[in-house]
Amino acid sequence: MDLVSKDQNKYSIKRENNEYEVVIGLEVHAQVLSESKLFSTSSTKFGAEPNTQVSLVDAAFPGMLPVINEFCIKQAVKTGIGLNAKINKKSIFDRKNYFYADLPQGYQISQYKNPIVGEGTVILDLPDGEKSIGIERLHLEQDAGKSIHDIDPQNTFVDLNRSGVALMEIVSKPDLRSLEEVNLYIKKLRSIMKYLGTCDGNMQEGSLRADVNISVRKKGDKDLGTRCEIKNVNSIKFMQMAIDYEANRQVDILEEGGKIDQETRLFDTKKNETRSMRSKEDAHDYRYFPDPDLLPLEFTDEFINELKKNIPELPDEKKKRFIEKFKLSPYEANILVSDIDTSKYFEAVIKKSDIKLSTNWITGELFALLNEKNLEISKSPISALNLSKLINLIKDGTISGKIAKSVFEIMAVGDADPQKIIEEKGLKQQSDPKELEKIVDKVINENQDKVKEFKLGKDKLFGFFVGQVMKISGGKANPQLVNDILKKKLK
Repeated sequence: MDLVSKDQNKYSIKRENNEYEVVIGLEVHAQVLSESKLFSTSSTKFGAEPNTQVSLVDAAFPGMLPVINEFCIKQAVKTGIGLNAKINKKSIFDRKNYFYADLPQGYQISQYKNPIVGEGTVILDLPDGEKSIGIERLHLEQDAGKSIHDIDPQNTFVDLNRSGVALMEIVSKPDLRSLEEVNLYIKKLRSIMKYLGTCDGNMQEGSLRADVNISVRKKGDKDLGTRCEIKNVNSIKFMQMAIDYEANRQVDILEEGGKIDQETRLFDTKKNETRSMRSKEDAHDYRYFPDPDLLPLEFTDEFINELKKNIPELPDEKKKRFIEKFKLSPYEANILVSDIDTSKYFEAVIKKSDIKLSTNWITGELFALLNEKNLEISKSPISALNLSKLINLIKDGTISGKIAKSVFEIMAVGDADPQKIIEEKGLKQQSDPKELEKIVDKVINENQDKVKEFKLGKDKLFGFFVGQVMKISGGKANPQLVNDILKKKLK
């Protein structure tokens, strides 16, 4: 049974003469970018010593009352606007009741029937066109603490630093059908929130994680199938691995005449398998009821419109502008707008440089360098200013593209000025026609046998002559001038 076809966009599950498809919905938990928590003034800074960022409210001491952080509310509304979603003018905070060691209150303050944001859409750019993924809702809730099981063999430790941190739970509709769509969806969500400044999207620090709902069905069936939920998956790679395993597990059960149980499962990243955690709870199991300590949130049109005024240019709008203004291909534009820091870097480079050359160098050499060093573009060892200078030196013929790559490697060590590197290393391109003619004459005179062959029709020998000239010049000869001079001489 093959779950993933070579073309992941045609993702399907096949077994003998039966064909299934996977149905995927994601509940993405995005940490609100805020200096303090949702209902207290405690810091949200990552990496602090355990239990050093916990107020009496976070620890649920008796008599402590939550106070809504207005900034977190605005961040959630901005995210809703960025998702083309309905902003609900009235929303309610509810208590979601369950017991866990790292949940001091014995309940989580969340939202149930009346979330802050309603239905919206996210547009994915697939190889065969665009696809709209529906957003069911976005609601605010407080995070729980963290239970740590691997410090002591007999005890579980609890760190409440995350307790009360504001989360936006973005629930998609079950519109995703492939691993590639999951990949693009998470990246697009992350990109939108980074543009908005509402979530940093750092999956390594737990700022973005997801519960993955998976079911399988025969192709053509309208019923979605019985879903299983994979909890707290914190990387795109693990999401794809969990989907791969879980979908195959469900098909095996169905093919053997079994029935899928609706349940919550965990993904074991070491064994690359999902395992049962508990039977899937329904809403009534949590005994939701409005939190008596918090009044309903009510927004005016003025409040929402004021936030809309300050929404920056988002990825889809920027992509359209890059295509129309800079004449980029949709593929190039999509790459350059996928990350806000990349788009800023690109626009900084092209302020004084050729657009086409800039695009090629950023998506080629620079991206390769960043991948090799595992760096975000915001940490690029080569500044936008110096890359712009390098591109201008290529454009005006000071150096060739080949020499530029050598200069680029030196720049990558310490972001040096390319002009200084060229001067210090003597890498300036030879563009004096008289000097180049001397080298061309020397090559022709020393290779008369090749000249005769060329004149008899062996056109491929032209490359030989160019190579010889470049060799004698130490790679510094202007390639275009060399080509022009050789063509005249060989005629």
